[in-house]
Amino acid sequence: MEKFSLVLLLESNWIICQQYVHLLTGVKCEQLTQPESVTVQPGQRLSITCQVSYSVSSYWTAWIRQPAGKGLECIGYDTTFKDSLKNKFSGNKDSSSNTVTLNGQNMQPEDSAVYYCARDTQ
Repeated sequence: MEKFSLVLLLESNWIICQQYVHLLTGVKCEQLTQPESVTVQPGQRLSITCQVSYSVSSYWTAWIRQPAGKGLECIGYDTTFKDSLKNKFSGNKDSSSNTVTLNGQNMQPEDSAVYYCARDTQ
């Protein structure tokens, strides 16, 4: 996958962004809401749904993960994932509810990470 730039806004910063966005040129606030935590056992499936404030038909939504003590890794966008992970992860988006969902299968301990959804800037 190529380099990516993202609008990533954690839930706690939403109100701050809304208060100051008019002062910042080129800044747009988006709200992305996902579960606080999801726990699965080895071999089980994973499902994380992200509710967003933008049109999922107009923007790509990236899925990013960060294993403990490691850097961020973009694993895919919407329904397209890195070649090395396309048998592990799939995704869907629903434009009627502005949600995107990450699905994982046969999850293993090495898949443990904080998973984020984020809107692409394009």
